[in-house]
Amino acid sequence: MLPRLSSLRLEARANLRLALPLIAAQLSFVSMGTVDTIFAGQLGAAELAAVAVGSNVWFLVFVMFMGVAMAVSPIVAQRVGAAQHPQQIGAFLRGAMGVSLVLGLLWFALMLLVTPLALWLLDLDARTHLLTRDYLYALAWAALPFTLGMFLRNGAEGHGLTRVPLAAGLVGLAVNAVFDWLLMYGRWGLPAMGPEGCGWASVIAAWTMVGVYLGAYRRLPALRELGLFAPGWLRFAREDLEVLRVGLPVAAILMAEAWLFCSGTLMMARFGADTVAAHQIAINFASLCFMVPTAIGMATTVRVGHAAGAGLHSLIELRAQTGIVLGVCFGILSAATMILAPGVIVGAYTDLSHLAVPAMHFLFFAAVFQVFDCIQATANGALRGLKDTRIPMMITVLAYWVAGMPLAVGLSFHSPVGPDGVWWGFIAGLVVAAIGLGLRLRVRLRSAVPAPIAAGEPPPPAPAVRRLP
Repeated sequence: MLPRLSSLRLEARANLRLALPLIAAQLSFVSMGTVDTIFAGQLGAAELAAVAVGSNVWFLVFVMFMGVAMAVSPIVAQRVGAAQHPQQIGAFLRGAMGVSLVLGLLWFALMLLVTPLALWLLDLDARTHLLTRDYLYALAWAALPFTLGMFLRNGAEGHGLTRVPLAAGLVGLAVNAVFDWLLMYGRWGLPAMGPEGCGWASVIAAWTMVGVYLGAYRRLPALRELGLFAPGWLRFAREDLEVLRVGLPVAAILMAEAWLFCSGTLMMARFGADTVAAHQIAINFASLCFMVPTAIGMATTVRVGHAAGAGLHSLIELRAQTGIVLGVCFGILSAATMILAPGVIVGAYTDLSHLAVPAMHFLFFAAVFQVFDCIQATANGALRGLKDTRIPMMITVLAYWVAGMPLAVGLSFHSPVGPDGVWWGFIAGLVVAAIGLGLRLRVRLRSAVPAPIAAGEPPPPAPAVRRLP
């Protein structure tokens, strides 16, 4: 049953206050890839291909470590909701930062191992192969700062300070653009490095973003009192492994979805270059739209986490349901835009009629799954706020790879449906995920208040004395 309209309206405002900076932060991060592509396109086809292929290889690994880092937000949010002492939260964050260092080094090593294998499988021409290799080897050095930044970002988000990632994202975007120009083209006496320079620009931008986060932890009162820079800051304790327990399933969820859509694009290659180009236009716009429910889901994680830490079940239900309602509202809006103005959308990408017609056709399929995509994103966010990630992981993997992918392959290659089959696979996967995650959330909302924050910790004090963010 939906909450009363007045309560829903107040909670929607609180959610959007957190979500709007996150939407901008997500878009600024995505824009870094757009800027890289624009600069690379001015150098030539091989350079553009190198950055495009390399960034996709990087992204498939990136989502795994991003998922682990996202566990920090609900863990911190529940501790904040439970009115835990800031220095105790800070001690957890120091341990989480130790985990992030290990993961960053693992990511770096993995990129060095994955790059030769990926290039061998892709079978690129000799020039593109070399340019992609140099780009990925340079970009591998961004693994450590990106991991540190993601952990620091989610620590700030857990406190409801979503303007911090916005500031970091905008600074990172600006620095990335400047160093793309300097290093790719060889300005101000620097060597012209092409795609490799693009990789090093991302490294510099990533470290700059870490600097912004560290500055926030020094200057903002709510973060400064955590004592992140206290003597002996790097530590490992058993409770720090909660990041992995909660985060690894989140990583699997993100990988299942990202790899489904990347695999769909590769499947489109079987139908020719024009089909791939039209598909890319539609899926790129759908991906931009997805930044909004993603951010609402992140805000819902924080809102639900605060209420869960305080043990206030009625607020957990209100905040979870409000997040989903906001997601559904945006899903209806984005679907209506795709159905009513496909020509305007596609016209922003291309003026070639032989691409515009199939792109508008694919955009209709994207419109069909908008509401379901928004429901699964926000339901996942609410479940993360409860630190419930294992069952959602199973639901997501089954939805995308047992329902969605086999249907996409079967319809595309073993029926007259052709390339439309890929989109029907997307729709089936998202519908099953939305239903499964919605049912899982319903079960959790009907169950008892979530378990204590960590094993061995005392239960939080009475809710009446608590003032939630």
